[in-house]
Amino acid sequence: MLKRVFVAPDPGRTRLRFAARAVLGIGLAVVVCGLTGQSLAGTVTGGLAALLALFTVTDATVRGQALTTALLPCVGLPVLTAAAGLHAHPVARDLTFLAVVGAGVYARRWGPRGHSLGVFAFMTFFVAQFLHARTDQLPALYAAVALSVLTAATVRFGLWCYERRLLAPPVPAPPAGRRLARVTTRQAVQATAGAGFALVVGQLVSGQRWYWAVGATWWIFVNTASRGETMVRGFRRVLGTVLGIALGLLVAVPVHGAPVPTAVLVAVCVFLIFYTAAVSYTWMMLAVTLMAELLYGLLGVLDPGLLALRLAETAVGALGAVLAVLLVLPVTTHTTTDAWIRRALRCVHACTAEATARLAGSERADPAARIAELEQLLGRVRLSVAPLVHPLNPMLGRKRRACRVLALLDDCAHEIRGLATVAADPQASHDIRLTAACGRVETAVEALTDGGTALLAALPVRRPAEPALAHLHALERALAELAGPLRAKGPGARLVGA
Repeated sequence: MLKRVFVAPDPGRTRLRFAARAVLGIGLAVVVCGLTGQSLAGTVTGGLAALLALFTVTDATVRGQALTTALLPCVGLPVLTAAAGLHAHPVARDLTFLAVVGAGVYARRWGPRGHSLGVFAFMTFFVAQFLHARTDQLPALYAAVALSVLTAATVRFGLWCYERRLLAPPVPAPPAGRRLARVTTRQAVQATAGAGFALVVGQLVSGQRWYWAVGATWWIFVNTASRGETMVRGFRRVLGTVLGIALGLLVAVPVHGAPVPTAVLVAVCVFLIFYTAAVSYTWMMLAVTLMAELLYGLLGVLDPGLLALRLAETAVGALGAVLAVLLVLPVTTHTTTDAWIRRALRCVHACTAEATARLAGSERADPAARIAELEQLLGRVRLSVAPLVHPLNPMLGRKRRACRVLALLDDCAHEIRGLATVAADPQASHDIRLTAACGRVETAVEALTDGGTALLAALPVRRPAEPALAHLHALERALAELAGPLRAKGPGARLVGA
């Protein structure tokens, strides 16, 4: 697991810059809060607001990111007001919290902006419970949120806007549908039900820290679209929490809230959260758990009993999420995986067509944009197939087929990237055979995605000398081999279970 995090590919060192910029932006936000006389509660609130502004905003363009960032306080401050005002009215507070959960998940139907605003709303309510915010503290908390978001935006769009020099990859939307067939609608109902379970049971476990269970349920639902994905994510969250608590006993408890070492360690945790988020949810949760322990040490309430309580509340939240996806409007892993694989294969054809058109001399053809989209879609496929390739999955036949599908899709992406590199060479010439090969790729994709019966023509065993043709022929072979695991017949042969 350690090797996967620190040896994982990082094209353009994007993850490294993402994490380093986060440390800078959040650190400056905390400094600004301190210089303006904010209390510890205000500084923590401001730091969290800056973290969310840098972490959750994922619009495809810099302009879209700036607009979403500007909208965060518009959503967060009313929620903060409600959370503080209802603190003395537990029933109304709990019902409002559940409403925020449902609305936050439902907002994902509007893409990255809806997702960002939903997360910010939820976490604003959450931090109000964490800090026991009161109405008389609201003006200072408003200022902390506004100043921190502004500071984070200054770093992101002014001091260190590396997105202006990179192609912003589009974030694929969830599979579409209507009413309860829409994944985001089902998830909103599931998340509300799971959070309701976590809230009730969490309060039985602890009347003071019950919101930890609700938070665990919420974050397990983020970036998942099926019950298999949610169950795997729940397992990883519990595992990350266990590892974080163990590390906290060795690090956070001995530090005991000392300001300087706590600040340094929190900065390290922030870096790890941002650096590991794209490759390991377990590691990210380890860093989140350790950071929470350090903050509780700063507040003077950290002890081993509190760590045991956090583990118990996390387990309650994970159980709530699992029960919700199993019993409430379940979305099968097969349904979502099939949808993502189809979209990835169609994108493979679009990438091929763009590269071939570029080789033919079209100035407007741009395979790079399509390749960025393909990388995003393959990430979604990996997430969706994660339940099958998990070490604890007992269905070995489906695990082997899932691994084969992932390997062949990676081969397709590799050949597409090679083809695009050739197409970018101004000296590359167009070969009439490229058109025929591109047509065969289109036929193969149609056969795999639309249930067609067309088969690929036999390809020469020897790899062609022409680089573009070599990549296209290798792509054709990978698509031909995909037909096996994707069209497997017989009992239990489906790639994913119902």
